Amino acid sequence: MKRASRRSGSSLRRAFVKSAFSAAALSAALAVSSAAAATPSYTLFESGQVRPLALSPNGKLLFAVNTPDGHLEIFAIQGGNLVHRGSVPVGLEPVAVAARSDTEVWVVNHLSDSVSVVKVAQGGYGGAVVRTLLVGDEPRDLVFAGPGRKRAFITTAHRGQNIPFDPQLTTPGVGRADVWVFDANQLGSSLGGDPLTIVTLFSDTPRALAVTPDGKRVYAAAFHSGNRTTIIPEIVVPDGGEDAGGVPGPNMNAEGVPAPEVGVLVKHDGEHWRDVIGRTWDDEVRFSLPDKDVFVIDATANPPAQLAGSAGFYAGVGTVLFNMAVNPKSGKVYVSNTEARNDLRFEGPGLYAGESLRGHLHEARIAVLGAGSVATRHLNKHIDYDAPPAPLPNAVNDKSLSQPLGMAVSKNGKKLYVAAFGSSKIGVLDTAALENDTFAPSAADHIALSGGGPTGIVLDDAGDRLFVLTRFDNAISVVNTATQQEIAHVPMHNPEPPAVVEGRPLLYDARFTSSNGESACGSCHVFADFDSLAWDLGNPDGSVLNNPSPIVPIAPALEPIFGTDPLVGANPDFHPMKGPMTTQSLRGMQNHGPMHWRGDRTGGNDEASAQPDDGTFDEDAAFKKFNGAFVDLLGRSAQLSAEEMQKFTDFILQVTYPPNPIRNLDNSLTAQQQAGRDFFRSVTVAPNGACVACHVVDLDANPGEGVFRGFFGTDGRSSNDAEPQIVKIPHLRNVYQKIGMFGTSAPSGSVPPDPFLGDQVRGFGLFHDGSTPDLFKFSSGFDAGPLNPVGIPHDAAGAQAKKDMEQYQLAFESNLAPIVGQQVTLDAVNGATVGARIDLLMQRADAGECDLVAKGRFGLNNTGFLYLGQGEFAASQQSLPPIPDALLRVIVSVTSSALTYTCVPPGNGERIGVDRDLDGFLDGDEVAAGSDPADPDSTP
Repeated sequence: MKRASRRSGSSLRRAFVKSAFSAAALSAALAVSSAAAATPSYTLFESGQVRPLALSPNGKLLFAVNTPDGHLEIFAIQGGNLVHRGSVPVGLEPVAVAARSDTEVWVVNHLSDSVSVVKVAQGGYGGAVVRTLLVGDEPRDLVFAGPGRKRAFITTAHRGQNIPFDPQLTTPGVGRADVWVFDANQLGSSLGGDPLTIVTLFSDTPRALAVTPDGKRVYAAAFHSGNRTTIIPEIVVPDGGEDAGGVPGPNMNAEGVPAPEVGVLVKHDGEHWRDVIGRTWDDEVRFSLPDKDVFVIDATANPPAQLAGSAGFYAGVGTVLFNMAVNPKSGKVYVSNTEARNDLRFEGPGLYAGESLRGHLHEARIAVLGAGSVATRHLNKHIDYDAPPAPLPNAVNDKSLSQPLGMAVSKNGKKLYVAAFGSSKIGVLDTAALENDTFAPSAADHIALSGGGPTGIVLDDAGDRLFVLTRFDNAISVVNTATQQEIAHVPMHNPEPPAVVEGRPLLYDARFTSSNGESACGSCHVFADFDSLAWDLGNPDGSVLNNPSPIVPIAPALEPIFGTDPLVGANPDFHPMKGPMTTQSLRGMQNHGPMHWRGDRTGGNDEASAQPDDGTFDEDAAFKKFNGAFVDLLGRSAQLSAEEMQKFTDFILQVTYPPNPIRNLDNSLTAQQQAGRDFFRSVTVAPNGACVACHVVDLDANPGEGVFRGFFGTDGRSSNDAEPQIVKIPHLRNVYQKIGMFGTSAPSGSVPPDPFLGDQVRGFGLFHDGSTPDLFKFSSGFDAGPLNPVGIPHDAAGAQAKKDMEQYQLAFESNLAPIVGQQVTLDAVNGATVGARIDLLMQRADAGECDLVAKGRFGLNNTGFLYLGQGEFAASQQSLPPIPDALLRVIVSVTSSALTYTCVPPGNGERIGVDRDLDGFLDGDEVAAGSDPADPDSTP
């Protein structure tokens, strides 16, 4: 390789195209590539798009993120219609795009924790990534603002392997929302770019951004901003129900069976924390929730910073904030959001309790932000939530708009266009009527779309066109704004399996899954995740059900103390009044047994077998048990059909967790994390033994069974944790998402309740009801007592053990290694800077943690490479032999090209790297032959 590096550019190019490499040889090479033949070619993450469309400044090109395919699509606008011009591979799960100029476009890659800077070819005929910026975890949006609009603002979570600071995840009162700011003209020479500053905001993970017309102010919105609700822990709620000052009644179901003792949901009304019947609980809440939702950043300051005092934020905007738009005439800010009604309770018709959440979960709203004011507008104020569900279709449903996402304002400031994701419509609102709350919901003001799930829109006022990305079918609708009609629908290449495309609408489509057209499963399970809230979804009209779940047995060595009954005399049955429980993610449910906190969504009562993948462990049967929620909770007049529910199941069981953003990229643990892992696996803390006895971690294939078990903290069993209810042992993959609520009135063994800890960013933490802020407050698992003969002593050594355990659980194992998604761009001059990162990507691919691909543009053609292992890459052309890594790097240098390396999920490499449509013909060969590498029906 030293000799090769001294060759002239022309000699290297001759070496690059020399020899021949047969298709059979390439197939053999691919067969040994990091389990590509044994794993799916597509991994579903279900990332939420934020700003998926952008117009070029000259109005001639439309840029669209192709989220499932990891590309930027470029369309020419000709006569108001779209003509596809080119595709540029970017990072994994792109969710936002912004055009800095007609030839420079920035793309936010949600899973890759990166931003791709794309140079667009003349006329939009393709382009290439010329720089990759590495930012915080799960970036979501990007805008240009400040002097000359040369500053790029990017929202990210306050964590991740690329951050240059300690995120202080376990420190109370720390903001967990970041805005990275780059000078677009001077990105810096470091590995991931040099930000001007990172602005930390006092909220949880941020999402949307907006800019004032003059570019001087940037608005940044929290995503799960909360609604000033929290939980009073069960241990401090008096037993005996409402009459004893405890849980608000009813305190038994319709059959007269007493309900279990549970926690109590409370909401701050501006003065006091009150429960559903108006009682105050101020003494039991040891923190405050300022509910700061939208932040104002001075984009012209050096460096940019949040405005001081009350001018720097808006509170009480909404619970889940999706997007923002600024009126170019008035400067008012419109915030699309939903407002959670978890201050209400109970599913079902409410025949016994007299109250119900049925059809009334998250209200769809637009908030109008003015000079120090917030005015919230309910888009569906026509709904009578007390009305019984009506069969579909019906007039109420027709008028509704569900889950408002992207927005656009006309140049004259008089019209607001809103993408109603859950309604497959565009709502057209008169801004004056919206601001005055004089508008009347009407189907006549809606634009129906042939695709489903509109997420983002851009308005071409001069051309009377609205361009809308429809996520359900991964396409773009063209709307004539003069006639308010869709006039074209342009598909993008979609690698998703048919089961994903067919099942996705059942998560989000409120028109079909609810009677009033406002609620869908995705209202709470936002983009198949959660809403960071707890809900009391008990049903006083329900019956007690048998719990068939297996219980983790008593450790044999401890049987003389506890006997052999794992329940220790407790009642395992499922009472229908389960009390408040946090919304669970719909990610990663495959292979994890019965569902929900108690495991009460189970096929175990329907099937006699309790073997793996049967009965209690049948995830397909478990998910179908949620069908009743379409009637009892969403307010549909009938359940889904068996065929529809099967489509929903086939889709949702494919959604997976992203890589853990706390764990080191080489998958190693810090000394403290390793100490916590050792404790987790070896020290007895309960009758069942060590933590791992219940929280099973089994990542590898079982040689005896020949199957991948993939357990990440649970294997589907339940346990007795000295709680009023038996709960399923939870997985631990998303602990890092739930940190941010600190302060509890619950004692922990000899550890007293917390003092008042001041402002926090979240109202719910860990445990099934969100009442536990951190591992220091888990009582039964750590403190010596009747159910814990060993425990952790309350001394310095015990405190350190808890800290170690906490750090390990924040970096807990997940479905994918932390390297997945990570990328870096090699160009002609930065080889010394990025070389070590490329080496790391190759090492992790050699370890089987990812497939490694490299994509770039050599001359006029996009070229792809797939890492074969042993330091060699296969190109997307049959005629090329395997290319050594060192030679590939030299080729980039001497041809003044750029090559972006990306670790992708195992099994995805062939599709992403060399055969985009998996039709058996390599991408480079298809381009040379004039066929379309993104169309399996177009072949050489």
